Amino acid sequence: MSVIRVLVVEDSLTIRKYLCEVLASAPDIEVVGEAEDGKQAIELCTTLRPDVITMDMMMPLMTGLAATEYIMAYCPTPILIVSSSTNRGELFKTYDALAAGAVDVLDKPFGDEPSTVWENKFIATVKLVSRIRTITHPRARLADRQRRNTSDVPSAPTASDSSKRQFRIVGIGASTGGPGAVAHILRTLPPGFQLPILLVVHMGEAFGSAFAEWLDTQTSRPVRCAKDGQTVTSLMGQVVVAPPNWHMIVRGGRLHLTQEPERHSCRPSVDVLFESLAAEYGPAATTCLLTGMGRDGAAGTLAVRRAGGLTFAQDEASCVVYGMPREAVLLNAVDHVLPLNEISPALVRLVAT
Repeated sequence: MSVIRVLVVEDSLTIRKYLCEVLASAPDIEVVGEAEDGKQAIELCTTLRPDVITMDMMMPLMTGLAATEYIMAYCPTPILIVSSSTNRGELFKTYDALAAGAVDVLDKPFGDEPSTVWENKFIATVKLVSRIRTITHPRARLADRQRRNTSDVPSAPTASDSSKRQFRIVGIGASTGGPGAVAHILRTLPPGFQLPILLVVHMGEAFGSAFAEWLDTQTSRPVRCAKDGQTVTSLMGQVVVAPPNWHMIVRGGRLHLTQEPERHSCRPSVDVLFESLAAEYGPAATTCLLTGMGRDGAAGTLAVRRAGGLTFAQDEASCVVYGMPREAVLLNAVDHVLPLNEISPALVRLVAT
């Protein structure tokens, strides 16, 4: 049995010892080191080379964000953020860390959970994170990606993709690795790109409350949390994010938020959004399925393609986790598989006159 070697980073001695105790209770996990600040985390990561790091965000000397950025640039290691941060500024740092390459985020126990529920979730998440291949900081990785030739098929769209269609909306879905991927696409879209963009990113309710606000700081394009009843025509040039624990659909030209059952254990669900776009817009819809674990979005992507819409998926080399896009490709649901840095130009070409 392979043992998962974990470095625990937490400035509170009480919480750090508790995390170590929980991890030590799993026979296939070994705590190989403890750090009380980001500087120690970097030093121990370099010398110990753990399989996983659990990272607190708010620490003395060097924050979890700064440590994450350094580690992902120089010593790539799967990082699980374990944080109790709920105010806007601290949540922004969590999103920044996810965009810098941290894999996932888990809230600290509040002490009122049923016995062993949080502990079991913590152990399961560490095991899941340990199976994700690490990459360098996304910016460095994208630069490297641009230097290499690709052989992904299907390839980039051509003029024929849009010659007989007028696209009216874009749907984007993502999960693990999604904050950084979405931010990159939005930053590289020119101001003249005015199609409404509807976005679903899997994120727990405790950490998703300020995601739209954070994303709004990453791009000059307005980013807002969806509101029930908004008309889609009023959203030109904007990005609208599905709020935590609500499905987002389009019906009758308006956004609707629903609490229908979860799909693939997800609410909001990419499938639910994409299927509504297929029904509402048909060949005028285009969707992008980005990095993420699981299969949410694959069936929805297929629905859009069958309705005559145009579908994109992020390629394996630029994904943090090639899960959701892979499932869509296996369903033959994807028109074009592209590196992350080529998705924005592809969208622009579709509306260019």
